Amino acid sequence: MTDIRTRVKIAPKGMGLNDFVAQHEGFFVAEGLDVDFDWKTFAGTQSSWKNLEYFQRPQDRPYTDDKQEVIQGACVWGSICNASAGMGRFVPDAYGVSPWAIFVRPDSRIRRPEDLKDVPVAVGLRAGSHFNVPYRLEKYLPLANIKTVNTGGFGARLRALLDGEVEAASLLPPQIAMAEQLGLRKIIEDTFHTLWWVPESAPPEVVRAYLRALDRAEKAMDADPGKYLSLWKLAVPAEFETHHVWDFAKFGRGERFVYQAIPRAEFDETLEQVKRWGLDQHLGEKSFEKLICSANP
Repeated sequence: MTDIRTRVKIAPKGMGLNDFVAQHEGFFVAEGLDVDFDWKTFAGTQSSWKNLEYFQRPQDRPYTDDKQEVIQGACVWGSICNASAGMGRFVPDAYGVSPWAIFVRPDSRIRRPEDLKDVPVAVGLRAGSHFNVPYRLEKYLPLANIKTVNTGGFGARLRALLDGEVEAASLLPPQIAMAEQLGLRKIIEDTFHTLWWVPESAPPEVVRAYLRALDRAEKAMDADPGKYLSLWKLAVPAEFETHHVWDFAKFGRGERFVYQAIPRAEFDETLEQVKRWGLDQHLGEKSFEKLICSANP
């Protein structure tokens, strides 16, 4: 019998282990997928974005420069805004729940969220690390006093904080665990939702198979939480691989996969919040039905 699989390129977010577990355990193959990880985009999302505008970020390039068919993920706000700006579609049929936190150096004067008044926080432009800052800090500070600086991806933000380039950094997994092991101090933490983001031409049956594989991985991790923690080594930025002896057993689960539809109200709230924050300059289409790639049959 011939093994016929659909080839698909995936850019892991690196905020969780589902992609890596699904590959490790053969869940992608079981769902009829031949997965090729897009390590170039993955590395780019960890690097500096200091001189990059929107549409120039590494995760934008499959839609702008490279014209590649890549499945990737981002925060709810980012995935919806990217689709509205003409870059692909977001998948409404599943979502992730990821930790988020702002860290400072141990000698910092900043000890409470209120101390971040007018302090530029290192973020990645118009991504989860960015949108989380006004979303979570506004209960402590006026919006006018919440400041961000476009430092870039996961590794770039942690490096900027360690090097004293910034006073505070917005971090996601696994950089949260890395920051804790490096002795940095957490100022505020919470969770946020993520969504998957695909090209307009993505076949729904392929997206559905991909989600099923992630769900299998979620169940495998629930059954044996410690079995896969060593796979975090795949998500540690290259420049940090020899920086520290990482104890992956203390990294935690990171992002969790939830195979349920994102509430429609969250879409509407996202558009409202993004407008309030003054980050709606690139929004175009605002119809939920026209911005989704539903994987449901």
